[in-house]
Order: sequence, then structure tokens, then C-alpha cells
Amino acid sequence: MIYTYKNIWFITFPIMMSILIEQLINITDTLFLGHVGNIELGASTLAGIWFLAIYMLGFGFSLGLQVMIAHCNGEQRYSETGKTFFQGLSFLFSLAAVLCLLSKTLSPILLKHLIISNDVYNAVVRYLDSRIWGLFFTFPSLALRSFLVGIIQTKALNVAAFTAVLVNIPMNWLLIFGFGMGISGAAIASAFAELCSLIVLTTYIFRHINRRLYGLHWSIDITILKEVFSISVWSMLQFFMSVAIWFLFFLAIERLGETKLAASNIVRSVSALFAVIVNALASVTSSLVSNLIGARERKNVFPLCHRIIRLGYIIGIPLVALALLFRQPIIRAYTENLIIVQTAQLPFTVMVLNYFFALPGYVYMNAVTGAGATRTVFLFQVSTTIAYLFCLWELSCWTVPLAAYWSVEYLFVILLGMQSIIYLKHKFRIK
Repeated sequence: MIYTYKNIWFITFPIMMSILIEQLINITDTLFLGHVGNIELGASTLAGIWFLAIYMLGFGFSLGLQVMIAHCNGEQRYSETGKTFFQGLSFLFSLAAVLCLLSKTLSPILLKHLIISNDVYNAVVRYLDSRIWGLFFTFPSLALRSFLVGIIQTKALNVAAFTAVLVNIPMNWLLIFGFGMGISGAAIASAFAELCSLIVLTTYIFRHINRRLYGLHWSIDITILKEVFSISVWSMLQFFMSVAIWFLFFLAIERLGETKLAASNIVRSVSALFAVIVNALASVTSSLVSNLIGARERKNVFPLCHRIIRLGYIIGIPLVALALLFRQPIIRAYTENLIIVQTAQLPFTVMVLNYFFALPGYVYMNAVTGAGATRTVFLFQVSTTIAYLFCLWELSCWTVPLAAYWSVEYLFVILLGMQSIIYLKHKFRIK
């Protein structure tokens, strides 16, 4: 079982488009809200990351679900893939209900103690009040995506991604400006776009997937659910922590003032486009490594990772060059405030160049996830997070440029990559 660059690309592109859903929705929100006001622009950062932290609990579970489905697929136990999928779908829908209830109850209380500016706080709460209901659409979509990636049939993810984006853009304009709903309108538009994406994926499953072959019949099997959860729990904690770190990062920036918070939101928004490539290739790594291990071809794990990283550089280098060349026009698309534009330029450069370190770091980390060692990945995340937060704390004690805060991202991804390489070499006895 050898995956060529062409194979990897045809699997990666639809996944990239599906990941683009959440990112383009956030980018669209930021682009529109940047022309509403600085408070809304800054608040959308904190609100978006708070929601993303909650979303990542479901995303982390879906990765463990994807690993299990890919193992079954690699071992040609096709009927088990559908049974595993339904356990994950049931759990994710229940989790959405629990998290919605907890968020509506606790988020306003917790955020009141974390956000200094009252105006920013009120805008964040208004966004979350509407946005949180989108979990009932995104979590089932995650289960469907895990199934399609696990069985390596990912074409529908393209259509779902484009549908969400095409719905979100006009809905944002209509609700934010047409009905004057501001930041609440952005949240409602995003949730509606995710509903449309879910409808597309569900329709594809019913029309194009052999339900008899893949055992797509509703059933509850607690044994399988426990097995999926035992793998997924560490991914859930890992991804929740990775976004929680972002939230702490932006809380530190919020204390520097609304201008630097708004500038950082623009940088984060653009970084999401590069994160789409990295996360798509990392997700493919996890699935393909699981299939290789299921087919007892561990010797091909490192060659696969190397091909994926090289493909990522082929895709990313032209985009990095374009982003640096058109840095100022890109930033000015978000805001007409020249102070924010000037403040964002150096952090923007630091963020874009981090792509060269983030790609191998996350590919190797997801290779460890694909090997089923999700607890190990979580421990890597904990040790890296401690180092990351220590650096942020040190920076907060000094008066340093905003770009210095963004440079700490380099440390984070390099440490993750190094630990993952050492683990893989030891596990597969590669010198």
C-alpha cells in the first residue's frame, strides 16, 4: 500500500475544503465585522475562539472516531465502519446538547471575570447566544466527515464546503447590514451555513454510499462507543487545550488595548487560511497512517509523512510569497483604520513564516495520533503548553512589540514536532 503524491492530493483536497468551512465562516465574519467597528472586530476574536474551544471537544472526538473507522477500513471490515460511525454520531449529538446548555449557563459568568472591557464583553456574549446553537449542525457533520475520510471517499466534502461558504457570505451581509443585527447577525449566518453543509453531507450518504456494504444501519453498541471514547478522550482534551491556549493568548493581547486586539484578530483570521492546509494534511496523515497500520505496513509511515510534508511545501510556498507580497492590501481589506493596519504588519509577517515549522510539526503529531497513541499526543501537548505559557508570561512582564507574542508560536510547533519524531522512531524502531 503506497500512497503517491497524486493519491495524497486527491484525498487531501476535499478534506481541505471541508476544514475551510469553519475557517472561511470565521474569516467572513471578521471581514464584515471589521467594517462595523473596532469593538466588534476585537470581540469576534474572543467569541470565535471561545466557541472554537467548545467545538474542538467534538472535533477531538471525531478524530478518534476517524482513526477507528480507518482501522476497520484498512482491515477490510467494512460493516464495522458503519456501526462505529453511528456510535460516534449518537455521542456527538448528545455532546452538542450538553455543551449548549453549559455554554448558555456558564459562558456569561466566566467571561465576565476574564474580559476587562465591558463593551467587548457584551459583544462576545451577544455573538455566543446565537452561535452556540450551531453545535447541533457542526457535530453531526463531524461524524459524517470522520466516516467519509475513514473510508477514503471524500468528494462530498468539497460540495459541503462550497455550500456553506456561498450561504454564509450573503447571509452575513443581509443580517449584519440589511437587518442591522451586527455581531449577532454574523453568528446566526454562521450557524445557518453549517446547517446547509450538514444537509449536503447527509444527502450524499443516502444517495451515494452503499449502506449494506458499510453497515449503515442505526444501532447502539456500548462496547464500540467505549473503545472509540478511550481513543478520543485524549484528542478531545488535546484540541480543547490547543484552542484554550489561543484564548489565553488573546486575553493577554486584550490587556494591551483594543487596537492591538483588533490587529491580532486580522492576523489570526489570515492565519486560518494557512491552518486549513496544515490541518487538512495533518488529518490525512492520521487517516492514512491508521490504514497503513491496519494493513501491517508500518515501514511506510515515515516515507508517507515525508511525502505529505513535501506536498505541503509545494502548495504553501507560493501562498506564503503572495501573502508577504500583498501584505498591506490584505490587511486593509479588513479595516480602514490606518493605525490597526500599521500595527498588524509585522505580526502578519511572523505568522505567515510560521507555516514552514507548523506543517512538519502537525504532520508528525498526527502520525502519532494515527498510530492510536492519542494519550501520548495529549502529554506532548501538555509539556508544550507549559513551555508556551511560560514564554507568554515572561513577555507580559516586559514592554515588547506585538510580533514578539506571535513568535512564541514557533516554539509551540517545533516542540510538538520534535517529540512526535522521537516517539515514532522509537515505536517503529527506526534509527
